[in-house]
Amino acid sequence: MHSRSFTSGLFLLIALAALGVVLVWIPPQIVAQYEQVKNWEPVWVYGYFGIIGTGVAILLGIVGYFFYSLWSATRKKTEQRERQAKNPSELSSSEKQKEVAENLAATEELRQDAAISDDVKRELAQLKGRVEEKQESQRLEIVAFGTVSSGKSSLLNALAGRDAFQTDPRGGTTIQRQEIPWPGSDKVSLVDTPGLGEVDGAEHVAVAADSARDADIVLMVVDGPLRESEFRLLSRLGEMEKRVIVCLNKADWYEPEDQAKLLGQIAGQVQEIVQSQNLVAVRAQSVTRQRTRVLAGGEEIEETVTEPADIAPLAKRMLEVVRRDGRDLLLANLLLRSRGLVEESRRRVQEALDKRAWEIVDRYTWGAGAAAAISPLPVIDLIAGSAITAKMVVDLAKVYRQPIDINSAITLLAQLGKNLVAILGVNLAAPAIVTAVASLLKGTLPIAGQIAGGALQGIVQALVTRWIGGIFVEYFKTEMQLPSEGLSNLARREWQKLTSPAELLKFVQEAREKLKGERPE
Repeated sequence: MHSRSFTSGLFLLIALAALGVVLVWIPPQIVAQYEQVKNWEPVWVYGYFGIIGTGVAILLGIVGYFFYSLWSATRKKTEQRERQAKNPSELSSSEKQKEVAENLAATEELRQDAAISDDVKRELAQLKGRVEEKQESQRLEIVAFGTVSSGKSSLLNALAGRDAFQTDPRGGTTIQRQEIPWPGSDKVSLVDTPGLGEVDGAEHVAVAADSARDADIVLMVVDGPLRESEFRLLSRLGEMEKRVIVCLNKADWYEPEDQAKLLGQIAGQVQEIVQSQNLVAVRAQSVTRQRTRVLAGGEEIEETVTEPADIAPLAKRMLEVVRRDGRDLLLANLLLRSRGLVEESRRRVQEALDKRAWEIVDRYTWGAGAAAAISPLPVIDLIAGSAITAKMVVDLAKVYRQPIDINSAITLLAQLGKNLVAILGVNLAAPAIVTAVASLLKGTLPIAGQIAGGALQGIVQALVTRWIGGIFVEYFKTEMQLPSEGLSNLARREWQKLTSPAELLKFVQEAREKLKGERPE
């Protein structure tokens, strides 16, 4: 918000300054022109000023449109960043839908990038297809988690009304994600995951983490006081704003009074993560009990009775959540998944984009160096006036798909002059900058004294161009967000890295090879 206010204020300041220039410069010009033509026929005077007025109006319209486009691009990017920084609960349904569409479009744009391999393109297409399939089907996923032998799979079988999930009293039988439709709703799926902490835990944790990320509703099955692993997972789910239902299974293990105490204890532990109505106790399997029955004649006999499974409280609560909040939960999960999809897509293409960006930096580095080496004059406007360097920055922005808005334009102008001047401690005159960098080269590297004047001038320009390229590679990779350390410190850090003795020697040796034929006559 501070950046947005600063940008708007700066834009207004520029507009007022431009208006002031116009008001000071235009009236005298009009008076001067009138003095020259006042003796003409009136029709020619009107026609003359009409043409001038039309030209001025067109010019002002073009300038106004240019500034409006820059301001509009800046505002749009700022609003997008602010929206993406919010949790799903902070956004309206229309905002969520809009961002999901934007994220899918951004993923497709990244996937079409010519820099990435066909294998990566296919992987991204599959990831995007999963999100689109879920968006199309509108199917909720209720994903169950639980420790070994918590009765998780048995509970899901009871909910499914059949033995659809593997169970084993020894535990550890769920080795991969399993999914079936829930008879309670034709738009809901029940998903079983490997138990927390089972054998071959690394593989199971990866599957469980993926399932938790994709879940619309999470069913956490416990059989006693919360374990540390269960609480950690619940805390993570809370950060993700997942709707969680905690189910105390095997309720028959506890006497009614003890069960009430245990439920109260769990409720206290998860009160900031799970709503109280989303904590239920069930019995997923039938149990047998011994009881004493007194006959009419007073005789007592021992008998075995079977008590059926009782999952009614859980099924009822699940249906309530699905019917009341299902659409919102689905949309929130689609939003989170689409954000993750964009992040994964960017990660996949980042390496390819970085490679292309540095190829651009290298090309412009030696192009700028060659141009300076063959020039008979000192480098003129080494930073701010270098068309080659400015074009390099524009090309880097295109690689990272970052529009040159008012923020980047201002940063570009500032970066191409002020920072190097501050680092070198010289004035803005090009010869002073060339002399300072040349002195640095000669003071650091003995071989620099053997370099002819034209080639030395070329190396100076190449070094500065490489420095600017490194700065803007970092800047555009972070979507034009200024680093916490500040732009000037980033510039200084990049300069120090580039001019360390080892890097400088490597650069000069490469420059001598690249620029050996580029010397003025």
